[in-house]
Amino acid sequence: MLRLFLALPAALLVAAAVQAHQFSVGNLIIGHPWSRPTAPGVPIGVAYLSITNHGASEDVLIAAHTPAAQRVEFHRTLVEGGMARMRPAGAVVIAADATITAEPGGLHLMLVDLKAPLLEGSVVPLVLTFKSAGDITVQLHVEKN
Repeated sequence: MLRLFLALPAALLVAAAVQAHQFSVGNLIIGHPWSRPTAPGVPIGVAYLSITNHGASEDVLIAAHTPAAQRVEFHRTLVEGGMARMRPAGAVVIAADATITAEPGGLHLMLVDLKAPLLEGSVVPLVLTFKSAGDITVQLHVEKN
């Protein structure tokens, strides 16, 4: 009984770590990168994450790539005339002491021409390239949200 009582907090910590995975490079923290599962034959996936800049100057997300897709593009969803439309976002600036969030209905990373469906429970590497901090490989957790 005592073992079970002691094991429960450890199990909860492991579960919390899986839910709140994060990565760091330079002054940047990349929080909870994730993607939704895709159906077979759907050529586009989406990646979401947060980037917090703890530095004294801005940094810029200038590129991304993954072996799971032919290319990665930055997009923003904008509502124009009552219609939601996607527009290319170009490079993404992360101001000093600020956080940007790529989330459904806003900024997001499009995984274009997927090589295979993104399956729930899988993990997909994504390389982010920053102007100052350089490259970092994060792991996209494919999950229903």
